[in-house]
Amino acid sequence: MSASNITSIHPTFFLLMGIPGLEHLHVWISIPFCSAYTLALLGNCTLFFIIQADAALHEPMYLFLAMLAVIDMVLSSTTLPKMLGIFWFRDQEINFYACLVQMFFLHSFSIMESAMLLAMAFDRYVAICKPLHYSTILTGPLITKIGLAAVTRAVTLMTPLPFLLRRFHYCRGPVIAHCYCEHMAVVRLACGDTRFNNIYGIAVAMFIVVLDLLFVTLSYIFILQAVLRLASQEARYKAFGTCVSHICAILVFYIPIAVSSLTHRFGHHVPPHIHILLANFYLLIPPILNPVVYAVRTKQIRERLLHILKAGAQSK
Repeated sequence: MSASNITSIHPTFFLLMGIPGLEHLHVWISIPFCSAYTLALLGNCTLFFIIQADAALHEPMYLFLAMLAVIDMVLSSTTLPKMLGIFWFRDQEINFYACLVQMFFLHSFSIMESAMLLAMAFDRYVAICKPLHYSTILTGPLITKIGLAAVTRAVTLMTPLPFLLRRFHYCRGPVIAHCYCEHMAVVRLACGDTRFNNIYGIAVAMFIVVLDLLFVTLSYIFILQAVLRLASQEARYKAFGTCVSHICAILVFYIPIAVSSLTHRFGHHVPPHIHILLANFYLLIPPILNPVVYAVRTKQIRERLLHILKAGAQSK
């Protein structure tokens, strides 16, 4: 590629390096990544199919869970196929516009996942704090509006990014030292004043994480107060037990984000490949563990899954 093309308004393509410093291990690294992606797709497809097929599971909590499963499938599929192409075939080239599309879907669906965890916290709040009004508050139209609001918020916040990135000259070359097109990784290649991109990216991340976590925390404060007011210990255990799966999903989503963010901010001596591996774990761990957590902790889903497995075994 000529220098004139690289320094034009934008390059024709970028080169994704995978995990710099561990290129010699790419084939071996691909094994757990491929396995994780397969498990994520299988688990979330199964979860979505079980909820969609069983009318008894068409309740708000399970409908939100089905939405979460779809979000997890798209989120992992946004990056993993291209990542495996880099690891297996050294297919490092990605078209400039394909890079922007990948970045848009990656960040949009991460925001949607956070919104869905907030919606599920609201569901648990209504179920425990206002049980007599559960069916009248969480109606089908409201669930649809919550899903549309999650999509609208993510798309609205992320739509400016591709247009902001198109206006830059990329005079620092086309090489992205990452496995996928993450916003700040692309911004680092741009010349000119990138302060607005930096501020916008940080502001959106802080807005989403702080706002959603704040409302999730408030929901659980009210839930805890309601649970402690219950007369018997058995009733308290049963009520709070319905929240355990959701709490696990929250921890699975936010802990990798926190670890990755803290490592980027304070781990100045941490090797670059550690940063990249942590960023990949943040995208892989929730799609793998969410179906497992809900299958293990939710009786209705567990029973339906066992029924399907038994039926499959008997048909053989």
